Amino acid sequence: MPESRRRRAASALKPLALAATIAAAFSFLAAPPAGADPGAPPLHSAADQNSPQHFKDVIANLWEWNWPSVAKECTDVLGPNGYAGVQVAPPQDSLARDGHPWWEVYQPVDYGLTSRMGNEEQFKAMVSACRAAGVKVYVDAVINHTTGQGDLSYGGVSYTHYSYPDYGYADFHHYPADCPEPDNGIHDWNGFQEVTHCELLGLADLRTESDSVRSTLAGYLNKLIGYGVSGFRVDAAKHIGQTDLAALEARLRNTVDGDRPYMALEVFPGSTGQLAPEAFEGQGSLLGFDTAYELKSAFTGSIAALKGFGAGLLPSGKELAFVQNHDTERNGSTLSYKDAATNVLATQFLLASGYGTPQVYSAFRFNGGDDSPPSDTNGYVTDTDCATTWACVDREPAILHMVAWHNAAAGADVANWYDDGANLIAFSRANKAWVAINNGGASAPLHVHTGMPPGTYCDVISGASVNGACTGGTVTVDSLGFASVSVPAKGSLAFTLGDRVRG
Repeated sequence: MPESRRRRAASALKPLALAATIAAAFSFLAAPPAGADPGAPPLHSAADQNSPQHFKDVIANLWEWNWPSVAKECTDVLGPNGYAGVQVAPPQDSLARDGHPWWEVYQPVDYGLTSRMGNEEQFKAMVSACRAAGVKVYVDAVINHTTGQGDLSYGGVSYTHYSYPDYGYADFHHYPADCPEPDNGIHDWNGFQEVTHCELLGLADLRTESDSVRSTLAGYLNKLIGYGVSGFRVDAAKHIGQTDLAALEARLRNTVDGDRPYMALEVFPGSTGQLAPEAFEGQGSLLGFDTAYELKSAFTGSIAALKGFGAGLLPSGKELAFVQNHDTERNGSTLSYKDAATNVLATQFLLASGYGTPQVYSAFRFNGGDDSPPSDTNGYVTDTDCATTWACVDREPAILHMVAWHNAAAGADVANWYDDGANLIAFSRANKAWVAINNGGASAPLHVHTGMPPGTYCDVISGASVNGACTGGTVTVDSLGFASVSVPAKGSLAFTLGDRVRG
């Protein structure tokens, strides 16, 4: 939840004495093992063996889906089609607000698992169902702050500012001992002390250097790990501070997979020094805002610019890459489901590129930036309906087919690049797979070297390989590795070595 969104959320709850202009640049942070428990297992970075970045690694972000709907999607769609993981909404109890804006779930009250998405038993059942389908679960963890407003939670908990079931006044940062600003708010968004010790737009800032606060937060995350959760998307980690986050991470148990929890850290580009994304590479994966911005630029301009994709971005092994997330689709900085075929093509390219750990985003359709997800009169999110109120990008056929393509191409470098200087590209992943993408408005003829062995292949975008036959179109590769094809307008062609049609 970036500063612009948090600013609107907080101001909608109560007036705040904030500076007239606040620069954007929120991020999230994990830290080196300073202050870590020496007896704890070492944390692994996103690039090592315990990262999702291996063979089957695509994560679906089912943002604010309720727990029964996530379980069903894991069972019916994600598992059978080769997804490795699913990111789910914050499961803790949170602020309940009239109108039920989506950002309620980013304002915790306590760590009971009674949320807009369901209760504790439904959460446990969802994790079990996903794991049974071969899909790991990653939780959006809000651990920098509590809510700073309201008086009643979804779980029916009454509270006041600085007085919550798990915390009292001493568990939060305050002016002047901690925050140098009299209004307790952040004014210098590049100032490490203010960013880590002042309140983020009125949200009560936890004293994460406190042993008791760390114990409470670790207890919450370890409970989720005990239920089968494999890692976390860490919200507002920049505002926690490196040392505090490292100490908290060191208290986390290994997952049921036998690995250290995967940590994906939201660090918006724009800040410098200790608060820059590059400063956090030692602490885990970073959310791929740089990828999303570059993809929007290319797919609204010239996709030929994607040649050499990844150069200038964060290291591939350190990035959870996406085309959009819940913040960027609302502020217009990236593509969204509203871009229709362009959004699908950009997601296909991300899956084909081999860069980062790819994440495919699916959420509800919206008109206003604060809209509630589809819910009942009490704000509890209703079952996902992909035909009407939800944009289920994760199950778009062209994307499902590219998830399997991505898995088949794992470990192979991009080769045999072709572009027309504008909006037609093609490339292989060594000799494992080949793809062509046409972001233009008319079909495009193409004669290129594919790098693939000779034969006839099933185009897995228009059909599927079934017992050596093809239910869609085919591509013939000649003895020299060339193919002549017509790439549909706003469309693609793709096949892998395993999609060869029997003659």
